[in-house]
Amino acid sequence: MLCQADFAAELLKACKEAGLHTAIESTGNAPWSDIEKLLPYLDLYLMDIKHMDSAKHKEYTGVGNERILENAKLIAKSGVDLIIRTPVIPTFNDGADEIKAIADFARSLGGAKEYHLLPYHRLGTDKYTGLGRAYLLDGIAPPTADTMNMLLAAAQSAAPTLQIQIGG
Repeated sequence: MLCQADFAAELLKACKEAGLHTAIESTGNAPWSDIEKLLPYLDLYLMDIKHMDSAKHKEYTGVGNERILENAKLIAKSGVDLIIRTPVIPTFNDGADEIKAIADFARSLGGAKEYHLLPYHRLGTDKYTGLGRAYLLDGIAPPTADTMNMLLAAAQSAAPTLQIQIGG
């Protein structure tokens, strides 16, 4: 959606004019000017924050997280409802310290009211096969319920003012 910000803004505007609730889900890794075009027509922004460590974020995603974190701050100040979400991926961000850091950041935004922990799943593996691409997380098992509950408790201890849940 952010790769086509002008079109997305027009689509969201039409939806708002038709009385529809509007939302996007994005990491926010785009120029602020593109995000800003959408804000007048958005009711909800679902934003993924995968890691607070920029080097680790870059190692796993190909980009650092500086722009993402800065955009999160600006979105939080915009008045649009903001939900921070973390896809919990074993070996990448499934430690209590990592989740606490993200929860603390979400709390510090002021404008975010919720934080969702999304357990990694393998539902998209067939897409990679169909595209003839290697699935780089092959062999990674989804986090257990015990792990997710431990991470939920860690996030709640770091950000007691946020509504925190598993799934979303």
